[in-house]
Amino acid sequence: MTLFMDVHRGMAGITAEQLAAAHQADLAIEAAEHVHFMQAWADPDSGTVYCLSEAPSMDAVQRVHEKAGHRADEIHAVPLTV
Repeated sequence: MTLFMDVHRGMAGITAEQLAAAHQADLAIEAAEHVHFMQAWADPDSGTVYCLSEAPSMDAVQRVHEKAGHRADEIHAVPLTV
């Protein structure tokens, strides 16, 4: 499994409750794609949301986000961590 960081834009004004609901929507369906969403962060001023996941592929991450109703604008593999 690989770590992925994805970016969502256009979510200006997102609240903590909305972020939690979006994250929960991913968690509810992630198993079907063998994805695990680990964490989500948001900047309400810029409207940018970041999600960290472990998954077999970028496509699997995107499929979960699409089914949950919030397609990622970018997905990046994170092959190195410390």
